[in-house]
Amino acid sequence: MSKDMRAVVIDEPGPPEVLQLRTRPIPEPAAGEVLIRVKAFGLNRSELHFRQGVATNGSFPRIPGIEATGVVAADPSGALAAGTQVVTLMGGMGREFDGGYAEYVAVPAGQVIPFASELPWEQLGAVPEMLQTAYGSLYTGVRAAPGQSLLVRGGTSSIGMALIVLAKRDGLRVYATTRREQARARLEELGADGVLIDDGAVAEQVRALHGDGVDGAVELVGADVLKDTLRAVKPGGTVCFTGMLSDQWTIPDFYPMDWLPNGVRLTAYSGGSADLPAAVLQDFLDAVAAGTATIPVGTVYGIDDIVRAHRDMEAGTVGGKGVVLP
Repeated sequence: MSKDMRAVVIDEPGPPEVLQLRTRPIPEPAAGEVLIRVKAFGLNRSELHFRQGVATNGSFPRIPGIEATGVVAADPSGALAAGTQVVTLMGGMGREFDGGYAEYVAVPAGQVIPFASELPWEQLGAVPEMLQTAYGSLYTGVRAAPGQSLLVRGGTSSIGMALIVLAKRDGLRVYATTRREQARARLEELGADGVLIDDGAVAEQVRALHGDGVDGAVELVGADVLKDTLRAVKPGGTVCFTGMLSDQWTIPDFYPMDWLPNGVRLTAYSGGSADLPAAVLQDFLDAVAAGTATIPVGTVYGIDDIVRAHRDMEAGTVGGKGVVLP
């Protein structure tokens, strides 16, 4: 094979135009690493934050990308055969070492998860980080159980859509929020039992539908609406803070006695590859293949379109999980 690959490189933080498509040498996997031929990679807001220079870690120049889906090109340990389908995510990729915005990526073997599926790459590429975050938020953050009710604050985000799919598969009653009336049909199509137009006072709407509040909620919008989300949950329930769609990450002058209703728990979730069991990934992909689950893919881009893809992320017009095919 050629010794070179195409990759997106950021030399310094800035607008979408700092994403430069270049030719780079294919990385050589060191001992303890796996070289993956990237077939697809998902787009994530954390990559937007890194590109803008507001991430809390990372260095430049860098090939960004916190996840990738593809096949094993080389595994020096021999544990994974060439051609094995795999996903990889997090662990510092795309920030502390080169990530998935490329035709090949070398990552620590411990963050490589094998799977087997005949789904197309544009669907498979949407799954790793989206599924890991939705699964962890639901079961580590909220500790949801069948028969409970769940509020997804930020339902039209890719993670919000994945949460709806997972929660409905496991028998929860799901309420999802959106700021746009035209998004209602898409959320109902994914299985949401109720769609709430987010006017900033979602708690009132939830309680009008669900008496004393829901059993749990996942906050995907940000700190600016968290206080309202906490008031949508019943005593004994849990709110998991996961996302920052609004880019407001901190709470000035946080006063717990004022913010937290009696008996309502607040948790947070930020996981990695170790938090996505291979069996969970395989089960989800099998369910999609069987037609009992959906991957909420938004726009699919070529790697040449990476600048437009980041513009779309900033504008919120991807329409689900954005995927790039190298």
